[in-house]
Amino acid sequence: MTLFAVSFLAATILPFYSEIALVVLAVEGYDPVLLWLAATAGNTLGAVFNWALARYLLRFQDRRWFPFGADRLGRAQAWFERYGTWSLLLAWAPIGGDALTFVAGLMKTPIVRFLILVGIGKGCRYAVVLAFMERLT
Repeated sequence: MTLFAVSFLAATILPFYSEIALVVLAVEGYDPVLLWLAATAGNTLGAVFNWALARYLLRFQDRRWFPFGADRLGRAQAWFERYGTWSLLLAWAPIGGDALTFVAGLMKTPIVRFLILVGIGKGCRYAVVLAFMERLT
């Protein structure tokens, strides 16, 4: 449960590193498949939180306090349209990945497509971390 929570928080704008928790728990002898499932599910649902937050905040885009001006929103939309929803496979990236999930919400990416692409990317990242750790031990 701790790994799920840490992975969830790591996918939001909070600075957490779920890979560290994943490796520590794996070294302690926990089942790697269960660790992989917990980390992938938590991190993917954390990304859904970003997506939902963006969708919610969009209704306030005409307000003065809205964090993105029309010009920044337009640039984000142009970038997202250029690279498409396939870029969500990169939502695992430590730099820009969380922002990408937020932009996907702003761009009203369908949730099923979002879940599939983000889940694949994040699941692959955790699989690589576990495989790399397994080779080292």
